[in-house]
Amino acid sequence: MEILAYAERAVDLVNTEIPGADQDSLRSEQDLRRLLPATWTVSHKAAEDGLRELRAVRPRLRRIFEQAAAGHGRSAVQAVNKLLVDFPASLSISDHDDDGWHMHLADAESGPARRFVTGAALGLAYTIAERGPERLGVCEATRCRAVFVDTTTNSSRRYCSDRCATRANVAAYRARKRAGVGGGARA
Repeated sequence: MEILAYAERAVDLVNTEIPGADQDSLRSEQDLRRLLPATWTVSHKAAEDGLRELRAVRPRLRRIFEQAAAGHGRSAVQAVNKLLVDFPASLSISDHDDDGWHMHLADAESGPARRFVTGAALGLAYTIAERGPERLGVCEATRCRAVFVDTTTNSSRRYCSDRCATRANVAAYRARKRAGVGGGARA
């Protein structure tokens, strides 16, 4: 189990909705199945229940990223700790793939949505404990509120994707160019 990778579950869930853009890609059973790992078997009833549970916890996860990105690390940590209380992790050791012993979340009986959020909470807790809350970010691109986990070596990530970074850099270049052209015309 790569615990840091579990934080990506939080990213994936939070990014199913972009506030202010009226975009929500977690509305149906099919959306839920796309979000969960492909190897998970999910009944229709578990999918219905899971959809409600994931949509309910999504704002809590977003708030953690927003608090961390705003420099409120202690508040982000408190929110993660509350999430860990509400979604406690149950771990086991396995060698099912003959890849050697490794950790797994063991609480399959709790339902797929709950297990998904438990992994997300565990991943966020591990990320903060090992790398600091500043590793949780919100994209700085205009009109993008997607979240991310910064895994760069120098903690320099500011955008959720290369696409947003490119758009922001092009916009900044064009703004500088306009300012240079406008300033030259007045002189």
